[in-house]
Amino acid sequence: MPVNETLATFSDWLYRSALGVYLFAIMLYAVEQAFARAPRKAEALVGAGAPVPGTIEPEPSGIRTELSKPERIGRMGAALTVLGALLHLSSLVMRGLSAGRAPWGNMYEYMSLLCLAAVVTWIVLMAKFPIRRLGAFVLTPILVLLFLGGTVLYAKSAPVQPALRSYWLVIHVSVISISSGVLLIPGVTSMLYLLKDTYADRFPRLPSADVLDRMSYRTTVLAFPLFTAGIICGAIWAEAAWGRFWGWDPKETVAFVSWVVYAAYLHARATAGWRGRGAAWINVVGFALNVFNLFFINLVTSGLHSYAGL
Repeated sequence: MPVNETLATFSDWLYRSALGVYLFAIMLYAVEQAFARAPRKAEALVGAGAPVPGTIEPEPSGIRTELSKPERIGRMGAALTVLGALLHLSSLVMRGLSAGRAPWGNMYEYMSLLCLAAVVTWIVLMAKFPIRRLGAFVLTPILVLLFLGGTVLYAKSAPVQPALRSYWLVIHVSVISISSGVLLIPGVTSMLYLLKDTYADRFPRLPSADVLDRMSYRTTVLAFPLFTAGIICGAIWAEAAWGRFWGWDPKETVAFVSWVVYAAYLHARATAGWRGRGAAWINVVGFALNVFNLFFINLVTSGLHSYAGL
């Protein structure tokens, strides 16, 4: 099928536009983080009736309080994040339509889907936890990945190689990419948890350690089954393509080690002696392996996954 160059061009424009919108959102989040008041202790009790930063709580007299200027700026950053995600999604859809296939057949497209999953996860978490002012911390690594994807890893829209023309490309790669993107968020928040837990007085504007811990845990609980399913689907595809379910290819090996680390994190988080800092460190190790797998394994080592950079 010939490539529709017009749709491919639109996809590239939308991708760059999403990057610009994310960058502007990061600046607005940074303003809120720098100038908003420190959270009250009661705000850590999310879901227990405590007020959430950025919302308008009715006063006993019925008078509604007004948002501060930094909070209004933070809300603008959240709105821009949603706009950026819509532009980002549109770029992937256009890329897929231009080539007539699933838009995750090379490293550029894989990175784009992974980062979109991370952004959508962040948007959902903002609606659940009082964490909006952390947007600059979370979106900055995502923006860096998108920049690298759009420059160093960029590939023109084209049909995939014959070996990838399988419905397993749609299933396996999409599930692995989405779960890896979701897992980027608890990696960042676990690092912030360690900062808050160790230097609480130096970071008064960060959410409470309890909020960061619970957010990291719940996000990992959501992503881990997806990650597991992605590995299983990859094994089934490997058996169909290469005649074996598992061969300890570099990509497979690091994926298995990552799975073990995240399983250890979930176990540690449920164990009294490992809750808190111990569990957070394990999650940070998982985050590091995720990034290592994304770059070093995909781009440096050679193996059966190297032909597509996937």
